[in-house]
Amino acid sequence: MMPLTMAEVGEENIIKKIGGKQEVKSHLETLGFVIGGAVTVMNTISGNVIVNVKDSRIAISREMAQKIMI
Repeated sequence: MMPLTMAEVGEENIIKKIGGKQEVKSHLETLGFVIGGAVTVMNTISGNVIVNVKDSRIAISREMAQKIMI
């Protein structure tokens, strides 16, 4: 397992674990980050990560991306 920040751009990965406090996990789930779900890193801009999850393109901070394990 590795954090989402280590993923290759354009490569589809499966979410294995989501860390952090309960409110962080709930927020990420609301955005579509669920265990077993697919996530693809589209781009990284100054540490922030743009991902494709559940047919949506979402920008998340580096801190959030490090809590998502693939």
